[in-house]
Amino acid sequence: MSDNLFMIRFLFKAVNYFKRIILFHYFKFHRNIKVGKGIMFHNKPLIHIHKGALLDIGDNVTINSKNLGYHVNMYSRCKLMADRDGAIIKIGNNTRLHGSCIHAIEKIVIGKNCLIAANCQIIDGNGHDLSFSNVSNRINTIGNSKPVIIEDDVWLATGVIVLPGVKIGKGSVITANSVVNKDIPEMVIAGGNPIKILKEFP
Repeated sequence: MSDNLFMIRFLFKAVNYFKRIILFHYFKFHRNIKVGKGIMFHNKPLIHIHKGALLDIGDNVTINSKNLGYHVNMYSRCKLMADRDGAIIKIGNNTRLHGSCIHAIEKIVIGKNCLIAANCQIIDGNGHDLSFSNVSNRINTIGNSKPVIIEDDVWLATGVIVLPGVKIGKGSVITANSVVNKDIPEMVIAGGNPIKILKEFP
């Protein structure tokens, strides 16, 4: 029984290894997707990059869509989406992304050494305009966008929502299930909905 279990585990690891290799080489030959050295994919993410957009992933980045072994429940795979001309997603070296969505209409930049826990939503645009002058046409609108900047060493706990136009300063921590609707300075713990500064560090 133990030999069979060992063989099953070995086969799963081998299949996942080859999936990562195939995915990595697919990216290498994709003109508008750049990947650095040592990138790690755990299970296949959902990736949709418009032919006029750019996905730029740095060195030693982990993109984890594997629920098993992760410390909270992950509701979905990682999703990286830049679906308009000129849209940019940039992820810095050593950053870890777990079961979260990054959707860029214009520009989302995530710095180095960031921790993005499961079920976070990082978006730089609204799905639709408010259209109060013609609410019947709201369904046909596509909304505006403002760039999102997450600086180096930021930690987003599980379930954080980062809204358009926000900048999160270096080293800051955003607590679980917070909604970031305004700029957050460096070296603070912030949380809540609406978000507020909970503690500052020198």
